[in-house]
Amino acid sequence: MELLTAIFFTPFVEMWEFPAFFAEVVINGLLTGVMYSLVALGFVLIFKASEIFNFAQGVMVLFAALSLVGLMELGVPTWLAVILALGIMVVLALVIERVMLRPLVNQDPFILFMSTIGLTFFLEGFGETLWGSNVKRLDIGIPKDVIEYQGILLSEFDIIAAVVGAILVFGLAVFFTKTPIGRALRAVADDHQAALSVGIPLKTIWVIVWSVSGGVALVAGIMWGAKSGVQFSLSLIALKALPVLILGGLTSISGAIVGGLIIGVGEKVAEIYWGPLIGGAIENWFAYILAMVFLLFRPQGLFGERIIERV
Repeated sequence: MELLTAIFFTPFVEMWEFPAFFAEVVINGLLTGVMYSLVALGFVLIFKASEIFNFAQGVMVLFAALSLVGLMELGVPTWLAVILALGIMVVLALVIERVMLRPLVNQDPFILFMSTIGLTFFLEGFGETLWGSNVKRLDIGIPKDVIEYQGILLSEFDIIAAVVGAILVFGLAVFFTKTPIGRALRAVADDHQAALSVGIPLKTIWVIVWSVSGGVALVAGIMWGAKSGVQFSLSLIALKALPVLILGGLTSISGAIVGGLIIGVGEKVAEIYWGPLIGGAIENWFAYILAMVFLLFRPQGLFGERIIERV
C-alpha cells in the first residue's frame, strides 16, 4: 500500500515543490508534440481527401529528408535544395496518382491501404538506391542553443520548429476551410462518384492532396532530420503518429495538433516523474497505452466524427 501511494502521489508533490522544473517539462513536451503533429498531419490530409490510410507517410518523411540532404551534398545551396526537394515530392505525387491511385479508383479501402504498404517498401529501397543508407547530418542553419527564461531551460531549435509547425497548421486550416480547392477536397472525401458527377476532377484533387502531404512530409523531415540526423529509422516516427491520430481523430487537422500536444506532454511528464518509480522507459510506450484507453471509450477520437450505425 505504501508503494502504491508513493507511485501515485510522490510525483504530484514534486510538481508542487518545483514548479519551474514542472513548467520546463510541460513546455518541452508541447514542443515535442508539435513535431509529432507534423507527421500526423500528412495522414489526416490524405485520409480527408481520399479515405486512404497512407501507411507510407513515415517513409515519405524519410524520402523527403534524404532528397534534401542528397541535393545539399551535391553542392546545391540550401534554399534551392529545399525547393528542388519540394519539386521531387510533387513529382512523386504525380507518379503515385498515375501508377497507383488511378487504377484503384472506387476499390475497397483495404486494397488502397495495402497499396500504400507496397509504396512504403518501394520508397525505402528507392531512397537507399539514390542517396545511400548512411546516417546523414542535416544542418540548415537553425540554432540549437539552450536559453533560460525565468529558470526554465528551452531549446531554440524546438521553439523554432514549433513556430514553423504552428504556421503550417494555420495555413492548412485556412486552405481546407476557405478555398474552393479545400472544399473540393472535402467533397471528394465524402463521395468520389458524387464529386465526379458535379465536375470535380478526382485525378487533379488527388495530385494536389498528395503534393501538399509531400510538402508537409518535407517540413517534418527537415525538423526531425535536423534534430536527430537523417537515417532510415526516421520512417518509424510514423508509428508515434498513430496514437496522435487515435486521440485527435483521423479526419481532423485540429485533432492532429491537440493529439500531438497531449502525447508530447504526457510522455515527458510520465517519463520524468513516474519513470524513476517504476523502472523508466515510459516514454517509449506511454502514447500507445493512452491510445488504447481512447479506443475503449472514444474510438473516433476527440475531434473525429461519431460513427452512427442504423439497423
